Amino acid sequence: MSGFILMLAAAYFIGAIPCGLVLTRLAGLGDIRNVGSGNIGATNVYRVGGRRLGVATLILDAFKGLLPVLLAVQVFPESLWQVSLVAAAAFLGHCYPVYIGFKGGKGVATGLGIYLVLSPVSVLVALGVFAGVLWKWGYVSLASICAAGAIPLLVVVFERSLPLFLVTLLISGIVIFRHRANIERLLSGSENRFRA
Repeated sequence: MSGFILMLAAAYFIGAIPCGLVLTRLAGLGDIRNVGSGNIGATNVYRVGGRRLGVATLILDAFKGLLPVLLAVQVFPESLWQVSLVAAAAFLGHCYPVYIGFKGGKGVATGLGIYLVLSPVSVLVALGVFAGVLWKWGYVSLASICAAGAIPLLVVVFERSLPLFLVTLLISGIVIFRHRANIERLLSGSENRFRA
């Protein structure tokens, strides 16, 4: 049990690393929280710091989710409940990081890293949803919301696992909740479109 508690703590503290903030500061761009949308995630980093920093943030944020869950699968191969709780800890670390006052990102990239381990087939389908919505309407936020909403249903179809369904439901619910300001802007027509 103590090993599991340590893994939960490690997952949280890994997830809590604010990669976008670290990268933009290293690049001499100051505090990303004071620029653009104020979010530390890949989309705001992309808009403020360019393609390379945006992609690097996306990869690192995804890795924060992927690494703890991958380790949990190796350590607890017989317990999807424990694996799911480790996934939740990493995700909550990203969204509510202790290092920067519990004000983190929206969780899309970290959720992606988690889902790549838990249900890679679901990720492929959800990426198709994301790409289709982004191509049709041009909003990263709308594409993220739609993909997040699809994931729990896809996990039910492909994995048929209660613990995996519940953790994906938690993650997707938080992702959508943290996009509430974007939803308001989408409804008012003031949301920024993505420009490659």
